[in-house]
Amino acid sequence: MAKTPWTTDGAEIAAIVEGRHGDPFKRLGLHKSGRSWIARAFVPGAETLSATTLDGKPLGELERRHEAGFFEGALKLKDRETIRYEAARGKDRWQLIDPYVLGPVLGPMDDYFLAEGTHLRLYDKMGAHPMTHEGAEGVHFAVWAPNAERVSVIGDFNNWDGRRHVMRKRMDIGVWEIFIPGAAEGQGYKFELLGPGGALLPLKADPYGFFSELRPNTASRVARTDNFYWSDEPYLKARAGRDPRRSPMSVYEVHLGSWKRKDGNTFLTYDDLAADLIPYVVWMGFTHIELLPITEHPFDPSWGYQPTGLFAPTSRFGDPHGFARFVDAAHKAGVGVILDWVPAHFPTDEHGLSRFDGTALYEHADPRQGYHPDWNTAIYNFGRREVQSYLINNALFWLERYHLDGLRVDAVASMLYLDYSRKEGEWIPNQFGGRENLEAIAFLQRMNHEAYGHSPGAVTIAEESTAFPGVSKPTHTGGLGFGFKWNMGFMHDTLEYLKRDPVHRRHHHHELTFGLLYAFSENFVLPLSHDEVVHGKGSLLAKMAGDDWQKFANLRAYYGFMWGYPGKKLLFMGQEMAPWMEWTESRSLDWHLLEHAPHAGMQRLVRDLNTLYRSHPALHARDCEPEGFEWLIADDEANSVYAWARHSGEGGAIVVVVSNFTPVPREGYVLPLPRGGQWREILNTDAEIYGGSGKGNMGGVSASSGPSHGKPASALITVPPLGTLYFLSEQ
Repeated sequence: MAKTPWTTDGAEIAAIVEGRHGDPFKRLGLHKSGRSWIARAFVPGAETLSATTLDGKPLGELERRHEAGFFEGALKLKDRETIRYEAARGKDRWQLIDPYVLGPVLGPMDDYFLAEGTHLRLYDKMGAHPMTHEGAEGVHFAVWAPNAERVSVIGDFNNWDGRRHVMRKRMDIGVWEIFIPGAAEGQGYKFELLGPGGALLPLKADPYGFFSELRPNTASRVARTDNFYWSDEPYLKARAGRDPRRSPMSVYEVHLGSWKRKDGNTFLTYDDLAADLIPYVVWMGFTHIELLPITEHPFDPSWGYQPTGLFAPTSRFGDPHGFARFVDAAHKAGVGVILDWVPAHFPTDEHGLSRFDGTALYEHADPRQGYHPDWNTAIYNFGRREVQSYLINNALFWLERYHLDGLRVDAVASMLYLDYSRKEGEWIPNQFGGRENLEAIAFLQRMNHEAYGHSPGAVTIAEESTAFPGVSKPTHTGGLGFGFKWNMGFMHDTLEYLKRDPVHRRHHHHELTFGLLYAFSENFVLPLSHDEVVHGKGSLLAKMAGDDWQKFANLRAYYGFMWGYPGKKLLFMGQEMAPWMEWTESRSLDWHLLEHAPHAGMQRLVRDLNTLYRSHPALHARDCEPEGFEWLIADDEANSVYAWARHSGEGGAIVVVVSNFTPVPREGYVLPLPRGGQWREILNTDAEIYGGSGKGNMGGVSASSGPSHGKPASALITVPPLGTLYFLSEQ
């Protein structure tokens, strides 16, 4: 080729074909030179290259300037338009649309909101999105990597060749983008980055990837999440009109990979789970399913708590459409779906977020702020606008795109305190010299504000184990803004009490009364979670004191105690049938136990407790308000008996709960009551149908009008051994 003013010099051509050029858009594609339009393209493997319009009009031949496939030439064009190339090598022919001919997809308003950190639809812009752009069908890719010198998309559409699709950098915000004609849904891809100094970094999965390869493979897959079919509009409308604090919430916590398995110990799919798990949850009477994290993760024994794909439902059980069908099926059955969400930290797998562009981008650079010693993970830099925006968009994504009913936020305590699990000198105080992580607090407040503002009726729940004030208080009053907080103190104190031999419980009576001193300081969920039945802790049944009969009786009495206690309920899967063995993620639950009466009786009890809890407002309508609770007996240490009344707050039915945590039946026991008349016995955990001894009150008692213990009425009752009773007055 004769040298012209627009001829590309050999050094720049070499940079392009070797993948070293930081911005090929400045050279490749269409560029005006005087009155001519100059086309330049890099098509590896091509020997000849001709250009046409999209409707086939010939525009001219390009000359090959480098044997690797760099072409250049003037075309017969009046104005810029999308062009198609026909490439040839020997007898092989193929067509392509050059991405460098096309303009950007992102616009100045995206730049503005991205830079400001207020873009609330980043998942519509970042990542991979199939679309039609300037007349071409393909996929738009965008990724944030401000410190990279070059970013390429590699995948099934370009033979994983990082020279082929080097992206355009939007200088103001550090986002790289490219539209690749011909790329399609289902194809795998990653990002290839050159970090500061030109060092080639480990290939990275898409931080906004909607779908991933099945582990151990780690590539992202192009997927759509904007075309799900939903039939849950009536459910969502009803949900928006409810007050979650005054509605029943009994949560079945589930690890999808081990709830049940197919023959050969293989996973159920999302569709299998919709057909099997959801009817079971409905039959058991739970109101919600809470999923241990199903965000993509490489390591099964992490249970999902070390995710590398925050926007991708794990491919272990199917694709994004399958998960959407699962949620839709749950909603059609009237069951809510809550996701365990992990914004506190992330694993350092090389394909993930760790040092994404060769720098500490999503994490803090200083390990005193950016490294978590408990889990060997990286901690998000919550003070960085782009990182905070990434996480807030992820929360909104699950609530809006997948119609989820809530997020249970993991490890909140580790986010709130800069010295969490750190010794003196291993942490950096905040700007005021304190230990509170002010940036994480601000992030949680904003996340909750946006979640409640955009998803009516959805809830956020904090797993928070300290006395940090105002976790479930509104953000406008200075609270963190969560809807609920896990009551870790309840779980700890009650289980410690029940491990004790009944003969010693009189000396620890306060362990079951202390919780009522703070029971209404937050909106609490009472959790008997997976954390209590792993790592050598044993199952709930195994924790109970006594011989086998007493263990079952203790656990039945405990469940009755808990379902009658103020607060929403959560039970980890399998504990409804009282397994002897602790949980493991590597196999199915022990469903064969239901062939044995004590285990089947426990399952029936939990089912009946859920039915009572849901059907009687006194047991749920004032779970979070002191007006719904009234002590009747709190000081009977000698007999280890507790009794209280639950009120709906509307002057209607009252439910009285009585628990005896000794194996000694109490006959002729004086029970003070809030009013006289007939009280129907609606639950007895010692009933024979549950595996108990059958001691009770023949269906009810009649209360006299004589006062007792400061209450206006009383009744003589039989309290069964290691049992809990519910009495109902419907006056």
